[in-house]
Amino acid sequence: MRVKDYMTTAVFYLKANRGLVGAKEIMGWAHVRHVPVVDEKRRVVGVVSHRDLVRATAVPNQADGGRNASEVWSVPVEQVMSRDVRTIAPDASIRQAARAMREGKFGCLPVVDAEGVLVGIITEHDLLWVVEALAPDPDAAVDVDSGLAVGRRNP
Repeated sequence: MRVKDYMTTAVFYLKANRGLVGAKEIMGWAHVRHVPVVDEKRRVVGVVSHRDLVRATAVPNQADGGRNASEVWSVPVEQVMSRDVRTIAPDASIRQAARAMREGKFGCLPVVDAEGVLVGIITEHDLLWVVEALAPDPDAAVDVDSGLAVGRRNP
């Protein structure tokens, strides 16, 4: 099982100078929690997560010199993105991806080709699909006579 078999290839990404509002919009309409940030050649330079947005947009008290709400959304994503990004190749195994995500505590891994160009993303959600596909169905019964697994039907 390879990353390329489970990754999302229609990946949304941002340039580093784009405002946080761009990340918020993508996360909202694409229903994603991680957006890769790329350079002009689509090489990954960071990832902005939903958590990064929450931290960055918690508006501090104006008396403390904080930004107002409208200023916060214009902050470039490069100021809040995670730069310590681990990437993975499409031909890497799902096991390698899961291990890298667990050990690095990453919610996603941008998938890059041999030239380092973004070609997809694999997320915790994608790995749950793998687990679901591989996990035995506890509601399945085995027909001893035929050796076939028979699933329970829902009405």
